[in-house]
This record gives sequence, C-alpha cells and structure tokens, in this order.
Amino acid sequence: MCGCRAAGGHIPRLAQNLFCGALVFSTGLAFTASPARAANDPPPHAASIPRVDHPLTLEDFQGMEPVPSLQGKFAKVEGFVQRDPRDGDPASQHTVVYFAYDDKKLYIVFVAFDSQPALIRARMTRRENIYEDDLVEVMLDPFHDQRRAFSFVCNPLGIQLDRLYAEGSGFDDSFDTLWDSQGKLTPQGYVVWMAIPFRSLRFPASGKSWGLIFQRIIPRANEHSYWPRVTSRIDGILNQEATLDGLEHVSPGRNIQVTPYGAFRSFRTLDNRDPLHPFFDKKATESRVGFESKVVVKDRLVLDLAVNPDFSQVESDDPQVTVNQRFEVFFPEKRQFFLENASFFDTPIPLLFTRRIADPLFAARATGKLGRYAIGALFADDRSPGNSVSPSDPLYGKRAFFDLVRVNRDVGKGSTIGLIFADREFLNEFNRVGGVDLHLKLGQNWSASAQAVASSTQFVGGDYFAGPAYELFADRSSRKVEFHSFYNDNSFGFRTRTGFFRRPGIRRLGSFGRYQFRPEGKRLISHGPGMFTQGLWSHDGTRLEQFININYLFRFTRQTGFGFFANVGRDRLRPSDFSVLAANRDYPINHHGVFFETAFFKWLTAFGETGWGTETNFVPSTGRPVSARNNYINGNMTLRPLKRLTIDNTYLLTRFRSGSTSASIFNNHIIRSKWNYQFNRELSLRFISQYTATLANPQLTSLQTTKNLNFDFLITYLLHPGTAIYAGYNTNLQNLDPALRFDPNDSGTNFLRTRNLATNDGRQFFVKLSFQFRF
Repeated sequence: MCGCRAAGGHIPRLAQNLFCGALVFSTGLAFTASPARAANDPPPHAASIPRVDHPLTLEDFQGMEPVPSLQGKFAKVEGFVQRDPRDGDPASQHTVVYFAYDDKKLYIVFVAFDSQPALIRARMTRRENIYEDDLVEVMLDPFHDQRRAFSFVCNPLGIQLDRLYAEGSGFDDSFDTLWDSQGKLTPQGYVVWMAIPFRSLRFPASGKSWGLIFQRIIPRANEHSYWPRVTSRIDGILNQEATLDGLEHVSPGRNIQVTPYGAFRSFRTLDNRDPLHPFFDKKATESRVGFESKVVVKDRLVLDLAVNPDFSQVESDDPQVTVNQRFEVFFPEKRQFFLENASFFDTPIPLLFTRRIADPLFAARATGKLGRYAIGALFADDRSPGNSVSPSDPLYGKRAFFDLVRVNRDVGKGSTIGLIFADREFLNEFNRVGGVDLHLKLGQNWSASAQAVASSTQFVGGDYFAGPAYELFADRSSRKVEFHSFYNDNSFGFRTRTGFFRRPGIRRLGSFGRYQFRPEGKRLISHGPGMFTQGLWSHDGTRLEQFININYLFRFTRQTGFGFFANVGRDRLRPSDFSVLAANRDYPINHHGVFFETAFFKWLTAFGETGWGTETNFVPSTGRPVSARNNYINGNMTLRPLKRLTIDNTYLLTRFRSGSTSASIFNNHIIRSKWNYQFNRELSLRFISQYTATLANPQLTSLQTTKNLNFDFLITYLLHPGTAIYAGYNTNLQNLDPALRFDPNDSGTNFLRTRNLATNDGRQFFVKLSFQFRF
C-alpha cells in the first residue's frame, strides 16, 4: 500500500510489484539480493556438526535444554543478532539452536526463550499458512556457492513451511518436500524440533561443507534476528552465511516420487462455446485419473512429469478490480506444478506466464544446477484452445504446444549471464521469442540487470509481426536508502504469447526512491518519504502517460504503520486507442489518500487504503472516454478468534461519478470472506463466500449491472504434500436471464440481466484422492 494504484490500468502490474512492494509493511522473510562481501568485512562464522548414533526427539528438550544423558553431544549456537528493527543489536529474546546428524537425517532443535510467553503468536493452521506467527528458520546451502538455499520454517506448534531461496529472485514457497517437525509451547517460551532427511535435499556427494543460517522472527516486536549476523547494510543474505563442517558419509540417495490421483465430479455448468446457442449442461459427470512424478538425477537435476494433471484444488484467486481496465489484469499462478522452481525461468522481461497453459494433457520440466550453470526447460501442451469452441468449429479438439529453455551461468561474485528461448505453436500459428540477459553485482549495494529479446509471430489469420524488446534495471539497496530505476522499450512488432505482456510499441522510463529515518525508538521504528515517477512514450515521440506518486510512511512496532500519498499524472489517448477520438486527447489523473496496516493484537491483522480524485471513464455509454470523479477502498481484516480458526475478510470498492453532475456512473463492490478451521495438522475445513457486483448507470456507462455470488466448501485431509483427500462443493449464482436471452440494447452480445440473483449458472461436487510413493 503506497498509493501507486493502477488508475485506469495506466500503471503496469509489474511496476506496482517492483516499486510498491518495497513499501509494504511485512513480516515476510523475502529479500532480493545478490552475494557480495567487502574485503574488510569479518569472515563468516563456522560450525562443526557431530554425528549421533540414535534419532533425536522433541522429548529430549522438554526442559528447554537437552536431557542430562545428551548433554554435550550436539553442536550448539546462540548469540543471535538483530537485522530488524535495530541492526547489530543483540536479539531481545534468547535463542539456542542444537543440531546433529545421523546416516539419514539432519536434526535441528530451536530452544526459543521468551520473557512474555503469553504474547507468543502460534496458531494451529494449515501447512504454510504461518507467516504471521512467531517463526524459526534454518537455511541450508548444500553447494556452498551462496546462490541458492533450502529454507525450513516452523511456528511454535511445529506447523511447516518449506521453500527455496535464490539470490536475485527471493523465495519460492511452492517447493514442497517431506520432513518432520514438532513444536511445543512452554512456560519459558517454546521448543521446535526438525528432522530433515538427506534424501529430501540435493547436494553433491563430495560436499562436506554447507552454508548455514538460522533465523528467529518475533512479530510483535518486528524483530528478525540471525545467527550468524545478517546485516541490512550489505545487499544479500547467503553472502553472509556461516560454514557448516563435519558432514561425512552422507548422500541424498535415490529420490523418485510418483503421485497418482483419481478425481470424480458431478456438475452443472453454462456451455456457451457456441455463442448463438448457449445452454445449461445440467447432469454432467466426469472422472479423471493422472499422475505427477519427480526424479532427481545425479543429485542436482530435477525432472518433473505430469500426465493429465488435475488442478481442481487450486486456491482461488485473490479478488482484483477488473472493470474499467484498458489492459489485461495480472493474476498470479496458483498451480503447484508450475510454481515449483519457477525462478529458473525468471528474466527481466517475463517470458513465461504459465497461466497461458490452461489445461495440459502432458507437461515436463527439467531444472537444476550443474556447476556454474542453472538450467531450466519446460514443455507442455494445452487443450483449452480446442475445448473452448463449439464441436462444429474446425479448431475443436486442437492443442497448442509450449516450449521454453533457459540457461544461466554464474559469473564472478553475484553476476550472471543467461539465454532464453520461448515458443508457442498452434496449427499454423506460432510465437517465438529468444534473447540474452545479464545481471551484474556492483559492490555491496548496487546491482543492475539488462535483457534484449526479439520475437517472430504468425497468427492464424495470416498477420505477421516481428521486432525486438529491451529492458534495463538498476537497484541500490541499503539500510536507509532504496533506489530503483528501469527503462523498457517494446517495438510495435514484439509479441510474447508465453509470457505476460500488455502493450507493444512503447518506451517506458521509471524510478523509485525512498529514504528512511531510523530513530528505532521504543515505538517508532522508521519513517521517511518515497517517490515513484513514470513516463510512457510511443516510438514517434508522443507522450502517452506521465505519472508521479509521492508518499510518506511511518512504521511502528507490532507490525503497525500508516502513511499518506498523492498521485499526479496525465493519460494521452489516440484515435488508434479509441476510434471515436478525432485527435489525441489528454486526460488528467490525480489521487490523494491514506493507507495503514496493523497486527497490534495477535488475534487481528488489518490493512486498508483509500483514495479519491480523478480518473478516466473508458466505458461511457456513448462517445469518447471522459474524465470522472473516483474514489476507492481496499481493505482486508484477518481475525483469529480461536487458535484453530482463521477468518480472512476482503472488501474492494471502486466508485465513479460524473465530474459535472456528481451522478453515479458505476459502483463496483467485491466482498469476500474465507473461513478455515484446522481440526489438527492434517484435517481442515474451508469455506469461502464472495459477492461481486457492478451497479451501472446506463445513462453514463456501457457496463451492465452484474451480480455474482459464489460459495465454496472444501474438506482437506493432508497427510503430507502429495498424499491427501479432498471433498468439496461449489455453487455460483448470477443475475442472468434464466432463458439465456441476449440484450438487444448491447448489439446482442451479452445476456440480459435481471434485478436479482436469479440463475444458478454453475455448481459441482467433487472428490479427489492422491497418494505419493517415494523410492
């Protein structure tokens, strides 16, 4: 929340993620950096790990120390140092970590003392939904190259979060593997026990030295403390890791996972593939079987295969405003198969957006690190183009094919150079993009990246486009100063149908800067101003967009903060953008508002943003776009009335009014409530309700008045990733005309709408069972 809002879609979502993300108050663990260490910095810590002859258990540490018979048989570290809020100060609470290993597992025990144990945040919740709790984490860099690491995180009850970290890309939460953990609250704090099988990791058989970092997070104090010290004065995490010595005669061994599944559903749905003859498929049933598999080759390369994968259990998308948008709205990928190791395909220009692959029959991916080379390859087909048309259409049953290859080589300390090729083929249509990219680490605090690509595109209708695109990005990161600047140039002929891309034929220049004063007092942690500027031009030099955001941010303890902002800008629309325009026309864009976030109480987390000003109504009832008054509210509140119950509530309001008469143009409401009750670590019940309504004034907008109400129930028994049983029910109501007649006032392209929610246009009941075999 910083006020960098996509007014009328004129700020691209990528820019919002890059620049607004730096301002969000977060307890997350994500840092994006590249390794570098100055010559005068002290050498990293080192620890030697002993071998034990029997497994360790949580009961061995119930007294907040090892039982007498195990005293002195573990490696032990303490003396955690803060990174936040007071970089370099000793941690406010004492933490001791004990660790050892045997032939099969690595054992880690966190003994976390707390002088106020009643304030510890610990919930019985579903796996990986623990970011707002007290946390402990171990990061393991088995190749000891300061490039990538495994991260294992637990809350005080032992609920797990596992992920991968890559310098320069941040954390990949989609990584899932098998490991054991337990946790217990005590009168002195809590104890967390982890047992990580070596076969769940990837490392060279000859590697005896690993990189190691421990972290503890205390959210009520906004505190992140580390062993060894990880300072924000150096750009990077793994370049500050300790060295773990002593691992001998261990091997990941074979790691082959096969996860077959079976699913059944009965459903009612609206079939409008033939737009002239829509109908309700009222008694449809479907059975589906398939499998996913994972094979680790030579301890480094991972081969993933999926045959007829089922994505029915994907988490629903977070609500976003889609009305009055000129360009496509970005919805993040949710499917596990495509999320894992996605960082291997990251480039400055996003050439892989896997939501383009909607319904694959077969998909294969290879990712891994071979020496200095990081390799990623992806192949998938997609049945959705042939399934989205009428059976009488010549395209019915046809599939598209996606291929992508990415090779990245480490150069020096923290720098890389890479190549990428992406291809989508459909009948005689193709889109092929290839190019080179570079990431440079420039000292402790500066980094830069660049990419140059070219595309060749042939469409089914015969149109052909070709052209280059370029991206430059510079970043400075330190404790008080953040600065980012980018330049993007897309030729008119550039297209990518494998990636996410909004607008060809433009040049874009933008910068973001923030300075933070850090009094680091008892309550106020930091405050400071920030500014984001962006300009957009066509290749003939016409200025298309101009935007400036100025904001001021205050951060307090207990994850609380607030700020205010002002936006000033202009859009220039052309006859090529809107045929009703006779000439280029400027439209003012301005907003001002406030935003806040708090987790002051452990049972409540809330954030909100509101703004008001002037935007452009791109959907008037007739004629050209017009300026309009606008105000909006974005809010979220998470309640935890019970340790096992989490309630997430979201409300989004977008309101447009006439600038001359103040008459309503449209109001768009999105109200969502998500309830999750966790019976134990395996069994949960989830309920989601969402109401979306666009209330339109037909005198001032061409939008229809639409209403949609959706209910979603899901029971999950998740023994561990890959082995689960799901049973769910979903139903959806709209204000559609039950007879599916078309609106004669809208060129006969949209259905008539009723006043009330009159039509159930979709419902389904489903059951899915999957089981993971591991060899």
